This record gives sequence, C-alpha cells and structure tokens, in this order.
Amino acid sequence: MEKSLDVSIIIVNYNTKELTRNCLKSVFRQTKDISFEVIVSDNGSTDGSLEMIKSEFPQVVLIENNANLGFGVANNRGLKIAKGKYIFYLNSDTVLLNNAVKIFFDYWENSPEKEKIGALGCVLQDENGNLIHSGGEFPKYKSICKERFSELVHSYTKYLLLKLHLDMIYQFLRKEIKNERIVSGVVDYVTGADLFMLNDRFAKFDERFVLYYEETDLQKNLYNQTGKKSFLIDEPKIIHLLHKGRIEKIKFETFSTFHNKVSSVLYFKKYGKKARVLNFFNKIIFLLPPNKKWRDKNLNK
Repeated sequence: MEKSLDVSIIIVNYNTKELTRNCLKSVFRQTKDISFEVIVSDNGSTDGSLEMIKSEFPQVVLIENNANLGFGVANNRGLKIAKGKYIFYLNSDTVLLNNAVKIFFDYWENSPEKEKIGALGCVLQDENGNLIHSGGEFPKYKSICKERFSELVHSYTKYLLLKLHLDMIYQFLRKEIKNERIVSGVVDYVTGADLFMLNDRFAKFDERFVLYYEETDLQKNLYNQTGKKSFLIDEPKIIHLLHKGRIEKIKFETFSTFHNKVSSVLYFKKYGKKARVLNFFNKIIFLLPPNKKWRDKNLNK
C-alpha cells in the first residue's frame, strides 16, 4: 500500500469506551504539524464504544472485528490498511500530554543513525507523574523460571495463611515491591503501549501470541534479522493508566495473567528453549485452589 501519510496511529479497543474516548481526545488535541491517521481496531466491544467513536470521532478509521481476536491480530488488521510511513501502536489506556507523535517522527527522521533504529518509545508515567514500566531487556529463561518459582511459593504461602486465618502475617506478604530503574536510551524492547516503528514487514505481530510478549517477540525478531535496536526517548510525554483492580484476600488468576504465562512458554519455545521447567511451574501455579477454580470455569466450557 502506498505510504501517503507520515504516521498511522493504531489503537486496539475492547470494551474500554471511556479510556478510548480520552485517548482519542488527547491524540487529536496534541498532534499537530504532521500528516496522520487514527485507526481503531475494535475487538467486538459491547459497551457502546463503536457508537461513541462513530459519533464523536468520525475521522477515525474504524475496523469492526466482531470478536475478541487478541492484541496482535487486531493490530495487524490495522497495519494492513495503514497509509503512514511510520506506525504508532498506542494503547487505549494512554493519554498524550504533548505532541508526542511529531516528536517521535522528527527524532527518527533527523537522527544521524536513523538506519539503526528499530523502534521508539518514551519513558511512560502514571496519572501521578511517576515513571513506570516502559521497556527493558529481552526475557531470560532462567530469570523467568526463578520469578515463577517465587510466585509459586508466595501464592501457596498466602493461601495457607488465609486458610489458617493468619491474616496479620498475610498482610506482610500481600504487597510485592519491585524496584525498577527507568531511564532513556537503548533497550531491548519498548512496551507495546507506545510503540513507534517503520511501516514495513517487521511491524507485523506474530498472531500466535494472544496477549503479552507480542511486542517483545516483534522486537526480538527485528533485532535478530536486522540488528536494529529500540530506544526510549525523554521528550514525548505519555500517561499510561495501568489497570488497578480491587484488592482481594486471595489473588485470582485472570484472563490476562493466564495468557502472560502461556505466552512466556510460546516465546521461549520460539527462540530455542524447550521451556519444560517454566511450563511445569505455570501448571503448578494453576493448581492453587482459587486459580484452578477460575481456570475450570473459563477454559473448560
């Protein structure tokens, strides 16, 4: 397809009507001095999202998928019709605070090493201005296995404490603190919340990944085949409204965390690991009574 615009912004929506409305408002309010289009790929929303987009944002190119196809497939459908030289994959739960699209475009176009750039993103912030996860290193098999083992021990410990009514001890274990050093510069991958890339064959997601690891896999494939690297830059300012579910005594596995585990196994198998240990830990985690209850209810229909 002829690339007649500077940037195609692709947003996947699935029952996030208000978030998508705010995201679109910020895109059209902040994006200036650049030719762009906005493509929303909707995964069968039933919350009035389609009607809202059609009435309030008629300039949006709307793809109605009529089913929840997953993040990668929905983005690929947007990519297929995108007219921009660059693709900007943007989460529906983001808000642009400045002319981020133009800043990404200018950075890439004016970089003396533009041929070495594979992807761009920014250092994201939450609604309170705190820096949050924006990218990082490609996952390492041993590290992920250690994380799963720690999760397994932590989950079973919490469950047993609750069964024994030792709530006071449980409260000390409920919060898991992760210290993450977030800086701009070269990273292995940029998070899919704000992923700016060239519109070429490397911008297409592997559709076997339903949820999670899609952007990691995409950028690993890009690096393996071209040597191009991903960068976080400071100038674009974007809020990522990370989902904050209600606090419960027992941490239930959700659809998204289930697919995180499934995708982690797929990712490592794709890049040469048998992933038997990781797969074993994942299965044991789902044997924890509340997780098994959720799994049986949602996956064995």
